[in-house]
Amino acid sequence: MIEQDNEMVVTVALSALEALSKVQTEPFDLILCDLNMPGISGLELTKRLIHSDPEWKVIIYSGYEIGSHFNLLVECGVSGFISKTASREQLHNSIRCALRGEAVIPISLLKQLRRNEVAISRAELSVQDVSINEKEMNILNEVAGGISNKELAANLHVSQRNVEYQLTKIFEKLNVRSRSEAIKEAKRLGLISLEQY
Repeated sequence: MIEQDNEMVVTVALSALEALSKVQTEPFDLILCDLNMPGISGLELTKRLIHSDPEWKVIIYSGYEIGSHFNLLVECGVSGFISKTASREQLHNSIRCALRGEAVIPISLLKQLRRNEVAISRAELSVQDVSINEKEMNILNEVAGGISNKELAANLHVSQRNVEYQLTKIFEKLNVRSRSEAIKEAKRLGLISLEQY
């Protein structure tokens, strides 16, 4: 179906491991992978690809209703998803959109999407709404103490990118955009003590 568009050339891999091997030796613009594959799932393949290079464009191709997996897929970094019942035109369109940095979302799924955290203004946010785990609490305390991402990465024995990813998750949970806003909000919620810093 894809190669019926003469601008597209397809290389087929029968497993996620084979796909991971091929992307290391050949240049590709996009990966189209099945959600359920033998061995490593499409979700895990996407995670590994994005971890190795955040610029990868991955479209999930699935015969299942994607709604229940939507948040997980977005968190993994997929560029889109398409049903196996889609027409050739829809498939080509999804690929072209992903290559342009756009995503095609079925209206049925769009109607289900609700970002509750966006609806909660910061003033209404309470400590019960914020599920900060112990690791994130440690990071918050370190940030409040003025530590840099580089120092934090060294202390936690992780990469600087990992620290940035953790901070982004914390910012999303606190509905903030910066370190200073995160510290202020964490103090307001009583996650870190006012006297401590």
